[in-house]
Amino acid sequence: MTTDTKKTQLPSRNEFGTYEIRMESIGGQGANLASKILADTAILELGLNGISFASYGSEKKGTPVRAYIRLAAADKEIRINSPVIEPDLEVIFSLVLVKSLPLMMGVNPGAKVIVNTAKSPEEVRDIVKIPGGVTLYCVDALGIAVEEKVRLNTTILGTMARAADFIDKDHLENSIRRNFEKKYPALVEPNIKGFRRGYDEVKIYEVPDDGKYPLVPFHSFQPKLGWKNAPIGGVILNPGNSVLNDLSASRSGFIPVWNAEKCINCGECDTTCPDQCIIFERRTDDKGKERQFFSHIDIKHCKGCLRCVESCPKQALTAERETGE
Repeated sequence: MTTDTKKTQLPSRNEFGTYEIRMESIGGQGANLASKILADTAILELGLNGISFASYGSEKKGTPVRAYIRLAAADKEIRINSPVIEPDLEVIFSLVLVKSLPLMMGVNPGAKVIVNTAKSPEEVRDIVKIPGGVTLYCVDALGIAVEEKVRLNTTILGTMARAADFIDKDHLENSIRRNFEKKYPALVEPNIKGFRRGYDEVKIYEVPDDGKYPLVPFHSFQPKLGWKNAPIGGVILNPGNSVLNDLSASRSGFIPVWNAEKCINCGECDTTCPDQCIIFERRTDDKGKERQFFSHIDIKHCKGCLRCVESCPKQALTAERETGE
């Protein structure tokens, strides 16, 4: 193994001499695998020390997942295995996460932020509330993944190689090949194409240090209930309710789109939908008779399974690329 020492000088800014990456993702998007591939590249190809690990609860598709990478020079041992709280590189796999997670917590000036989005960097800055002095990298990883018929993680790895320029692009590409050749040989070339496009098609924006959004210091989560105020017997006072649940994080790039002219209001889509996203309304038809008519799709609660599209006998529902986030 040969190591290019010029490309493995870590731009570390913390007291431990490590370069730290935090990935904010969703179950099913492959962030954990991406972190392992990048760490393997650093260790096996670049002669660095490194660790990668993930933090998540349920492995159900759509649940938040955080993956962490910590890198150090070859002569420096890594003795820290706690989560990354002040990342040098923050990677956001989906803008949906901004609704529920403090994505900018611990992100300081000089850090780099990658966002999977089709929006402009200026729009993303306001959505995520990115503080000044940060370099923002926007890439339509989902769009590329849909076109190449792969997951978006290898596309985002391409953008990570662009942002963390000490990571050699060719070495990382070799690692992707090595990881996919064993189990999924047919997916090697599509993933390599996605990786290269993620590297080339990124939009880079130097966020001005204008004080528009303040820094968000890291702070540990403090539960509202503890040993002093928890209900006796561990009783859950609030009943479970899914009315506020946003399933848009589960979608893989496509949503059902309704064509009113083709619809015969048969209700097959409503019968098929597992999340009650098909909304009908009662009104009078041309003959003066009251009946149910298709109204709209509750897209917030739609997880993109597209069963409604498959069940529609008149193709009034079609699968279309999702452009909004």
